[in-house]
Amino acid sequence: MFAAATLGVALLAAPAAAYPVKGVPELTHNPLYKKGKLPKISCKLSKGTTEASTEKYLRKLVGCLNDAWKPIVDDYQPVSVDIKRKQDDRCTGGTEMVNSYAVVCGTFIRVQLGADWIKAKDDLPVFLQVTAAFGGVVQGQTGIGEAWWALGTDIEEEEKELNRRFDLQQYCLSGAAVKSLGRTARNWKPLLHAEDPEPKDKGFSKFFTHKPTANEVSWFTRGYKAGGPGACNTWTASSAKVA
Repeated sequence: MFAAATLGVALLAAPAAAYPVKGVPELTHNPLYKKGKLPKISCKLSKGTTEASTEKYLRKLVGCLNDAWKPIVDDYQPVSVDIKRKQDDRCTGGTEMVNSYAVVCGTFIRVQLGADWIKAKDDLPVFLQVTAAFGGVVQGQTGIGEAWWALGTDIEEEEKELNRRFDLQQYCLSGAAVKSLGRTARNWKPLLHAEDPEPKDKGFSKFFTHKPTANEVSWFTRGYKAGGPGACNTWTASSAKVA
């Protein structure tokens, strides 16, 4: 993302005991799913192609996302964005990236800002990366992240499915936020992975394919059409829907 949105998920150790997901209401019956649509947010963004203008753009975007999710998430705590030309790799599982990315790190959105994002004339792929990362903020503040981390299985394929459910939920939440901020596109598919970061260690390249799957597009589109998190319960979906 959107790989950047789940950078910390993909590269950190897998969560640690229950498959399929039963008896975990924080995931399957979270109050978030009963919330309505996100409010329509007027977010006039102008990125420019300088470092200063791009930083200003990113800070305003994160502010708009705070405005979008605050009425939806109970006891919402606004997050800020930490922008550096080179971030430490604590929030990427120790993996150094050679270009720009956005990732949730504790109570911040951390952005490593490189020339690729600064020079980009079309902001929509960057917009999607940051919005996707923000899906992790929502999961964290609603108990979904903590509950997911407590899951796990000794069977590799089951573990992968649990991780996909978490990841695909971020796509869906991102879609809802994109709708809230009024962005449109003829075709979302080529945009969803367009700004995947590139790991310095090519051994991690498999996590950043630049090619979204059909279900990634599907869950993003669900969130976008719904305009709210009610469409984003990946935890009760069939295995085929999260393949």
